[in-house]
Amino acid sequence: MSELDHWQQRYASDEYRFGTAPNAFLAAQVKSLPKSGKALAIADGEGRNGVFLAERGLDVLSLDFSPNAQEKARKLAAARGVTLRVEQADVINWAYPLDTFDVVAAIFFQFAGPADRAKIFAGIKRTLKKGGLLLLEGYRPKQLEYKTGGPGILENLYTREILEQAFGDFSSLDIREYDAELHEGAGHGGISALIDAVAVK
Repeated sequence: MSELDHWQQRYASDEYRFGTAPNAFLAAQVKSLPKSGKALAIADGEGRNGVFLAERGLDVLSLDFSPNAQEKARKLAAARGVTLRVEQADVINWAYPLDTFDVVAAIFFQFAGPADRAKIFAGIKRTLKKGGLLLLEGYRPKQLEYKTGGPGILENLYTREILEQAFGDFSSLDIREYDAELHEGAGHGGISALIDAVAVK
């Protein structure tokens, strides 16, 4: 099965795999979001996070590899009465235009191994404007014990050291490591080993 077929199959159902509510960490950062500006939602899947950002008044570009997912993202945006720009893209090799976005949401894109992750992180740093906000959430290695979501591949999971190495030169970087219950559709459910980063370039 090709990579595209894999993602198309994953999002083929009418059901929203991770639900339609935004990621809890992202929603909790609502007071940090600017009132206007451009936002990029990386590997945004069926659009739950991109739509949330659009509801906050941001001009959102939702990137994903799967046309099936993006069709559902468009439907969700229409149902919520917001505009969402979508672009089918390989987020590993996307161009990441220089100094373009005021916000980047990078929520659970842990299909990327270390080399590909480094490319995505470099793209995030390139495309955020000075003063731009990065909101990132992923799983820690302890997630391999819980098996409640994520790739099941140790090298794809985040540690504090990985995030500090990638974003430690930002003007601020706040990293939190904790366990919490996730309830995000069929895709993420149960106790989870999480790591969050809130960073300003």
